[in-house]
Amino acid sequence: MSQRYHVFSLPLELLDTLTPRNLVTNQTTRRDPSPPAVATKEQTSTSARSCNVCLGTAFADIDEQRSHFRSDWHRYNVKIRLKGGDPVSESVFAQLVEGLEDSLSGSASEDESAEESDAVDTLVTRIKRSALSDIPEEGAPKVPASAVIWFHSPPATQIGIYRMLFPLETPTAAYLSELKEMQTPIEGGRKWAMFMVAGGHFAGAIVRVSRAAEEEVSVPVNARKKPPKPKPETIVMKHKTFHRYTTRRKQGGSQSINDNSKGAAISAGAMLRRYGEQALRDDIRGLLQDWAEDIRECERIWIRASVSNRRIFLDYEGCVINKGDDRLRTFPFPTRRPVSLSVLRVLTQSELSRCLLELTQVKISHYTEEDLRVQDEAFLASLPKPKPQPTPVSTTDIAKPKPQRLTKAEEIYREKWFRLLDMITKGRLEPLKSFWEREAESIGGVNAAIPEWIGDRRVSLLQVAAQSGHEEIVRWLLYDLRADPTIPVAAGWTKAEDAGGESDTSDVPSSRRTAYDLARSRAVRDVLRRCAADHPDWWDWFGAARVPSGLSKEKEEERDDKRKQRRKGLKERMREREANEMSRSTAAEEASGATTPEPSKTQMESHSGPQRLGGSSGATDGVVGLTAEMKAKVERERRARAAEARLALLRR
Repeated sequence: MSQRYHVFSLPLELLDTLTPRNLVTNQTTRRDPSPPAVATKEQTSTSARSCNVCLGTAFADIDEQRSHFRSDWHRYNVKIRLKGGDPVSESVFAQLVEGLEDSLSGSASEDESAEESDAVDTLVTRIKRSALSDIPEEGAPKVPASAVIWFHSPPATQIGIYRMLFPLETPTAAYLSELKEMQTPIEGGRKWAMFMVAGGHFAGAIVRVSRAAEEEVSVPVNARKKPPKPKPETIVMKHKTFHRYTTRRKQGGSQSINDNSKGAAISAGAMLRRYGEQALRDDIRGLLQDWAEDIRECERIWIRASVSNRRIFLDYEGCVINKGDDRLRTFPFPTRRPVSLSVLRVLTQSELSRCLLELTQVKISHYTEEDLRVQDEAFLASLPKPKPQPTPVSTTDIAKPKPQRLTKAEEIYREKWFRLLDMITKGRLEPLKSFWEREAESIGGVNAAIPEWIGDRRVSLLQVAAQSGHEEIVRWLLYDLRADPTIPVAAGWTKAEDAGGESDTSDVPSSRRTAYDLARSRAVRDVLRRCAADHPDWWDWFGAARVPSGLSKEKEEERDDKRKQRRKGLKERMREREANEMSRSTAAEEASGATTPEPSKTQMESHSGPQRLGGSSGATDGVVGLTAEMKAKVERERRARAAEARLALLRR
């Protein structure tokens, strides 16, 4: 059985020979992260009974192959390949597992509903989630930091101590000096405070983890008497365990978390659990207040609690432990729930005792330097390949243009243009006239080009009014202000952009369009044609303005007369058609009356009596030639009249 060492009382002969172990710096030559060489037959095996993941390993029969697929070695190679690493041989995997057992001995969780920890998952998780250590040179493998700091003593002894025992932010080179300083006894001994809370169970203790300085004084030994028994390194000074009902059985989670997520439950059990949480919080804080003097003397404070339960110890009014205290630590290994059954009342049998032993007992392994080198190489080979770092794109050359800041005068000028275009678009002539009397000079006249910052393809005010379809504004612009109709539309305007335009000039090329081409209605185009007829000398109406012809009063009256005559002719033709239809229907009735025999007296009497719904057979002849829809309409009318007749009989 190997010798056990206490972390605060290491032998001097061992302490003087220790050197810190660094996985990367111990490598004399950088090794290619390829898997260890195996037999050529295994690598090149392509038979059906082989495993391509595990370096082409071949199998004698199907049972051996199935057993391999269920093995930890195969599972590890599959998971490590998915993360970008290289598979390892069976012998290398066995060395990795042995090293893992040495570094995590006694730290597996043994909760009532949990299974034993898996070596494969632990190896992969340690590579994935652990913090990365410093890289001495570019391209070197990134080694995750372990929870245990290892020291080597030649020829074949290694000891491991948890990183959490050292002060925070301790550099790698200072771990050995800190370990030697930990061997110096202090007055009263080193004290730790340990607290665990989960599922309503609480356990706490104040422990002295090293002998006091006064106990280290050598006492002369009487040869006739037995030497006194040395006092133990670890002494429990205070301990307390209790339990409150806070969690529903087999459900998990505290009642307060359930209330925050789903709303406050109204039940007797929920009320009991809420009371239990409050009582547990008060009991723990009361205990901390009672132990306040001892907690202030502690070198380390270990707390095992969830995020919500951690608020019980920290960050409340009058708290004993401050939130940013450098002494705070969490347990660097899995822990069980602090069950406080009657058989576990003694601290040496509780979970706190196991955690205390795990923290203070030094881990020991015995590997030669060659074994350590092989183990380190296997571990480096299992690490995922480093991803290439993307080159940052310089953002100095691609600078976003800053928005131009306008002066007060520019803002007023832009506001005038927006108001002017808004009044023209909405057809507000009277406000437009009064606005123009005040601001005509500042705008620049009726033929001033619309500024580019407005983002409009139209160039002049006349084009805006013509496309908006307001003939009164177009007439005012042409006759009163003498707006120029020859100004072309901006280049690039297409017919599809002329929303709803119905201009007569459908074949006008898109490169040369004027206000007449943008006019949406005939009334607006007639205004332009009338102005061309009234004032032909103002502009080049039939050339640059693209007006097809002038519209004088004589032409307009002639067009109205033709329109009236056309309407009159249509009405006369409609009257003639109706008269012809009436004459044809009269002749048909006379012809049918001459051939139809006069009804007899018996028939007249039968018709005077009650008749069936829908009328007689003559009614059937009345729907001959009608469409199905008209027949249905006639039938509905007949049934309505029959219903009205029945209601009249009932009223009598």
